[in-house]
Amino acid sequence: MKTLQAVLDINVLVSALWTPAGSAAEILELVLTEKIIPCFDDSILDEYRNVLSRPRLALPKPVFNALIREITNKGISISIYPGKINFKDEADRKFYDTAKFYEAYLVTGNTRHYPKEPMVVSPTKFLKIYKKNL
Repeated sequence: MKTLQAVLDINVLVSALWTPAGSAAEILELVLTEKIIPCFDDSILDEYRNVLSRPRLALPKPVFNALIREITNKGISISIYPGKINFKDEADRKFYDTAKFYEAYLVTGNTRHYPKEPMVVSPTKFLKIYKKNL
């Protein structure tokens, strides 16, 4: 089996931390056990840090720092250049462009924010793809 690569939208990480029994948490566990490879660039890591450190999430700094460190250690990173597709929210671009570059899945709870492409999938859909590839 080829190890799947995935770009995790920040909403997937937040969902994984808030709902430990959900699909997003299962995907995070696959990352932490090196069954899927997370793909990212510096701007994605910056967004992870920014969002996960927000007071309303109430995550202890060591918890989100350890999570980001694990993703960084288990994943692959490269600097990318912005693509030509227009986004309503330019903050979404980095996830899409990174997934395109790596030919990875973009796993997001907001599929409607992205172009309709087979690589843009919900956490539930990604788990079905993962299990089918076992």
